[in-house]
Amino acid sequence: MKSQKALSMPAITMIMVLVLAIGIVIITNLLTNQNTWVKDKQGIWTKSGNPAATPQEVTQQQEAIKLALQLYEKEKTSRVLDSQCLGTVNRYAVDIVHNPRSQEDNLQQNQCSDYLEGRVSKFIEIDAQGDIVRVYD
Repeated sequence: MKSQKALSMPAITMIMVLVLAIGIVIITNLLTNQNTWVKDKQGIWTKSGNPAATPQEVTQQQEAIKLALQLYEKEKTSRVLDSQCLGTVNRYAVDIVHNPRSQEDNLQQNQCSDYLEGRVSKFIEIDAQGDIVRVYD
């Protein structure tokens, strides 16, 4: 029968420290990398996981998008919408753009004067069908 050697106290301590460190890394990752808000490719805040709270910037953007889409619905009944400014809602300029964007969308006469003159620094682009193209905030 072979004799078994017992682990020395420093080896046991080292293993315990290693297990503890790995546990801390895993718990930290679970708490910080999940349950947050992230921007999608259009610049719209979306949930990642199940965040406990909604930051003010997310709520402001959501409200601005809602109002921009209401403005779009109102304006589309009274005029043809094609590469133009619809107006301003909650400090966001609302522009109609082509999807994909065209050179016409970059012309100053087709952009909101509030944005061009610096009265607002954020904007929402909507295509002629009422879909959000992108949000800058």
